[in-house]
Amino acid sequence: MLLQRLTLCSRIPLVYPGHVCKNNTSLFTVPQGRAHGSSFAHRGELRRAKRIVVKLGSAVVTRGDECGLALGRLASIVEQVAMLQNQGREMMIVTSGAVAFGKQRLRHEILLSQSVRQALHSGHNQLKDMSMPVLEARACAAAGQSGLMALYEAMFTQYSTCTAQVLVTNLDFHDDQKRQNLNSTLQELLRMNIVPIINTNDAVVPPPEPNSDLLGVNVISIKDNDSLAARLAVEMKADLLIALSDVEGLYNSPPGTDDAKLIDIFYPGDQQSITYGTKSRVGIGGMEAKVKAALWALQGGTSVVIANGTHPKVTGHVITDIVEGKKVGTFFSEIKPAGPTVEHQTEMARNSGRTLASLHPDQRSEIICHLAELLTERKEEILAANKMDIDQAVNAGHLPPAMLKRLSLSSAKLNSLAIGLRQIAVAAQDSVGRVLRRTRVAHNLELEQIAVPIGVLLVIFEARPDCLPQVSALAIASGNALLLKGGKEASNTNRVLHQLTQEALSMHGVREAVQLVSTREDVEDLCRLDKMIDLIIPRGSSQLVRNIQRAAKGIPVLGHSEGICHVYVDAEASIDKVIKIVRDSKCDYPAACNAMETLLIHREILRTPLFDQIIDMLRTERVKIHAGPQFASFLTFSPSVVKSMRTEYGDLECCIEVVDSMQEAVDHIHKYGSSHTDVIITENENTAEQFLQQLDSACVFWNASSRFADGYRFGLGAEVGISTARIHARGPVGLEGLLTTKWVLRGAGHTAADFSEQGTMKYLHENLPVEQPLAVQRDSN
Repeated sequence: MLLQRLTLCSRIPLVYPGHVCKNNTSLFTVPQGRAHGSSFAHRGELRRAKRIVVKLGSAVVTRGDECGLALGRLASIVEQVAMLQNQGREMMIVTSGAVAFGKQRLRHEILLSQSVRQALHSGHNQLKDMSMPVLEARACAAAGQSGLMALYEAMFTQYSTCTAQVLVTNLDFHDDQKRQNLNSTLQELLRMNIVPIINTNDAVVPPPEPNSDLLGVNVISIKDNDSLAARLAVEMKADLLIALSDVEGLYNSPPGTDDAKLIDIFYPGDQQSITYGTKSRVGIGGMEAKVKAALWALQGGTSVVIANGTHPKVTGHVITDIVEGKKVGTFFSEIKPAGPTVEHQTEMARNSGRTLASLHPDQRSEIICHLAELLTERKEEILAANKMDIDQAVNAGHLPPAMLKRLSLSSAKLNSLAIGLRQIAVAAQDSVGRVLRRTRVAHNLELEQIAVPIGVLLVIFEARPDCLPQVSALAIASGNALLLKGGKEASNTNRVLHQLTQEALSMHGVREAVQLVSTREDVEDLCRLDKMIDLIIPRGSSQLVRNIQRAAKGIPVLGHSEGICHVYVDAEASIDKVIKIVRDSKCDYPAACNAMETLLIHREILRTPLFDQIIDMLRTERVKIHAGPQFASFLTFSPSVVKSMRTEYGDLECCIEVVDSMQEAVDHIHKYGSSHTDVIITENENTAEQFLQQLDSACVFWNASSRFADGYRFGLGAEVGISTARIHARGPVGLEGLLTTKWVLRGAGHTAADFSEQGTMKYLHENLPVEQPLAVQRDSN
């Protein structure tokens, strides 16, 4: 059956509209059907690849001088292949490099021979000017093939991996018996856990001919390692073909040209949108040949990724990254998604966001108010979608009660959302375009600092669908484009809320400014869009925030990694306030990031009625208590001693620790806190002020619950998150935190040469300091 299938693959041409197939038996054609099932539809499925072919192009294996091998790159590739082989995958390598290795050896031999002859004939001038002869490629291949294989064998031996050499020519595929023998040999090698290293037998191949494959005949011949890798991948039923080259992947136009964009996913039929450049500096194939080979393999049932194998920062993990499903290179897929790609969504959001930013403030406010109205008018539709999400989550049984509470919406919550959105609409009147500073630098030369949007925001949130309209309203008010990536547990609710948001945006033609990312893209892949996204805001668990901060590649992240909040009970604290504030800080919503995790108690409170009331209240609320080291030393029978003072429990648990003074409490918080929210309870105003001034957390409260650290409670209308970073926005981040500034200079033919640096400073100092803004009305002249 295998022989029959291979024979059909090589003899039955596939005719495309407008193409005429030649009956050339030295060529093999695209098979009519998939030989071994369907290729993977999404990158994430590449993790399931069992049999993998790795094709190493000449530019990957060869040094920049084209004479010798790039040993560092080759070693890292071998390490990755060996790692995957040891995971139980079946790995095959199609390699170039024999010609380059042989060229290096032959050049060395020729130079050595010339020096010897010159020494023997030192008096003959005709030998002094001997130049390096042109080295024929087939001779170089013959001289280099054995050394290339010896190098591979030595490298793989370091990982206890065996290799085998297989040399092939076009005739080996043309002859049915040879092809069957080749297939049988490779199957046996894989069965014995040996990595076959395959190469075209360049020592006997005919001279390269014009690429007739690309002149109207949709067939592929074995004339380079691209076509060889594709043919082997299909016939060996490989799940994945990784073609490594010297470019990042497939671009819509030659790399390096203006507007050239890397294509993340390429679909059959998209060839007309590609403009190909010249071929690689080495080798006989180009990108056009690679694409043709990739499409042939794809139609044969093998998934394909073309990626860069020469970049020093990624070479060491490019193969493993591809197999893990990461967004590397160009992935070839036969299944085109119904919706736009993430990159396309980002482009649409940016373009529409710029229009949004140019709207009059009244128009942005009108959009937000309309969205608030839709939340109440269409609440039945919203709640019905939310019920579907809750029912699915309950049936799946994987969401804890705290997450179910976050997922749930109600009429009261929608009404509160609408109120908050109207507050944002009022704030939007004085945001984008507001002049923060205006300075006269010189006569008829005025400088302004103006509030402007950040650009494109990516907000990632978990099971909190109410986050979607809140963040959307803040983005609209600040003129920012927005990408929203919600948790799948709220997919139905998010879809309806996004539809309402786009309906409101349509009032002024900016519907695409807010995009809901609902593809199978991993969050890590979104974080790689550093040229398209300006700020990432994660909203959710501390684990989510940490994951985003690690995954972000060159994109600023606004968020907090943990919410280790402290409440310090001073010796002069009021009993009533202590009980009320501690209960609310810990028990109101223990899963929130602004909930208390550590209770610091002044030593003088121990063994007092206040201390007993605190413990009784916590026990009544079923709070599990952990003892800090100092607190445990005062007790005969203590609760479990805490393992770490930097623990965010996120549940009805907390740590109690004893301190000797307010200063010691501050020092403790600086050492173990996360700069989120910290509280002092005291009736001593001087003590409180010192605490407020010395502590550098994002939120510091006096006689108030830590749960006040919230954008809605701060009167911001809503928040996009809470930031503990030392950047422009800290604490609950509302509208102001989503704005940056730009400088606008209005002159009258001024040049920098008009003033020396010292002269300019002297001029400003004598006339109008930068700190003193001008009146809004400019001089008429």
